[in-house]
Amino acid sequence: MDTWKKWAIGAAVVVVVGGGTRAAGLWGGSNGSSNALKFSFPTEIQTLDISKNTDTYSGTIIGNTGANLLRVNAKGKAVPELAKSVKVSKDGLTYTATLRSGLKWSDGSSLTAKDFVYSWQRIVDPKTASQYSYLASGVKNADAITAGKAKVSTLGVSAKGNVITFKLERPMPQFNYLLTFANFMPQKQSFVEKQGKKYGTTSAKQLYSGPYKFEGWNGTNNSFKLVKNDNYWDAKSVKTKEIDYSVVKKPETAVQLYKQGKLDRASISTPELYAANKSNKDKVKVPEATTAYIEYNQTGKNKFLANTKIRQALNLATNRKELVDQVTSGISTPATGLAPQGLAKTASGEDLAKYAAPGYKYDAKAAAKLFAEGLKEVGETKMTLTITSDADSSAAKTTLDYLQGSLQKALPGLKVEEKFVPFKQRLSDSQTQNFEAVVSFWGGDYPEGSTFYDLFKNGASYNNGQFKNSAYTAAVNKAETTDALNDAARDSDYKTAEAALYKDANFNPLYFRAGYSLARPSVKGIITNTTGLNIDFKYAYRK
Repeated sequence: MDTWKKWAIGAAVVVVVGGGTRAAGLWGGSNGSSNALKFSFPTEIQTLDISKNTDTYSGTIIGNTGANLLRVNAKGKAVPELAKSVKVSKDGLTYTATLRSGLKWSDGSSLTAKDFVYSWQRIVDPKTASQYSYLASGVKNADAITAGKAKVSTLGVSAKGNVITFKLERPMPQFNYLLTFANFMPQKQSFVEKQGKKYGTTSAKQLYSGPYKFEGWNGTNNSFKLVKNDNYWDAKSVKTKEIDYSVVKKPETAVQLYKQGKLDRASISTPELYAANKSNKDKVKVPEATTAYIEYNQTGKNKFLANTKIRQALNLATNRKELVDQVTSGISTPATGLAPQGLAKTASGEDLAKYAAPGYKYDAKAAAKLFAEGLKEVGETKMTLTITSDADSSAAKTTLDYLQGSLQKALPGLKVEEKFVPFKQRLSDSQTQNFEAVVSFWGGDYPEGSTFYDLFKNGASYNNGQFKNSAYTAAVNKAETTDALNDAARDSDYKTAEAALYKDANFNPLYFRAGYSLARPSVKGIITNTTGLNIDFKYAYRK
């Protein structure tokens, strides 16, 4: 998930954005309950549309106000949620989920198996234009439907009574986790169609199936709340009646509010805040599986970036260790590839990131040589490169400043220009290839390699650079088909894929994000995940 899917930059560094000071709803009064938990986002949420959401902040709201067939528990396992059981056939091609009885939406209406079928059909429907439609690839006819070659009704998801059946075209080791994922939570067709284009644009234009309901969001305001959903099937386990949320754009302000008792958690992942608070007894490490990287526009519009040697030179000229030290004070880890550390283990128990690392390194001498050769091949003696990042992120400026200085020093003839746009625009510009190079972040949606390796397959919706790498695509496809049930072989395929990306320098990995927060010790029961729903409030309470 785009960590902006998934957070703003300091990370995909922990990005917290720059702007205002006082946040409404944090100073008591009519805007919040004194007993409520109090949390913040560093930037605005974008949508409540379950099928279209791509950012982490919106996903946090959707994931806590919705429920799926399964839910990830404190041990990272997918366990029954709205389903009382999920059974898998021996060949891994059929999943059968049986719903609990008496399930209800937040408005009291019945939640049925058909609501799941509709949600799966909606995400693959080309009319929805969901960037997450690719996650359904492997479900019967999903690819044909998204390509406009088959009817939505032919999708391999069906309902009979309280039973939902999933028919797969190939084994999908990650499928259990898709049954926990926010974008596949149920949606009520009659409600969605009644709302039309307004669906998910405000808190009132959504129905809720999870532990909480969402209230007070009009689509643009920066103060809202989660309220216990009494119609939730497991409402007895939800101990907190209200969670107040505000957008606090300055990380320094969030920390100040935390120390004043007006927030229960605040990020300290900027170098200055970490240094000032590293001895604080409330400091906790935030688990992540997120990679920060540069995407190159390889549509052919930019003749420089169409040249492999120039891209290789840019990658070799990137001193990832120095970047991490200067930009994150060593909190994050220099990236060794696409898949981050902590995402998944290989069949032998090794971290996938370490196993698959293709050999990214800093070599200024080799970079300068390749750069000169590349310039000659395109018939130029110098190059200007514009790198885009988020205007509403305090860490983005630091990152681009570092890249500008270090790349220009290592590559004679290169001029780097910085471009800052609002987070929302950066997402849009990435999707429409309105960039030369852009700093992006991705956090894993589930703990298996394909959540990263699917990004850059030929024609993939998140392949913002629109490059084609047949060797890479073939390796990932092999991992997801022939080798889907062979863990060791699948690991090897991912290693081959990383090598193909490295050879053609199709992207530039920067760092694996890590972060720290100040967290109120009296707040218990929060589940944090490295993938999927980053923070789960179902069992949260103040002691």
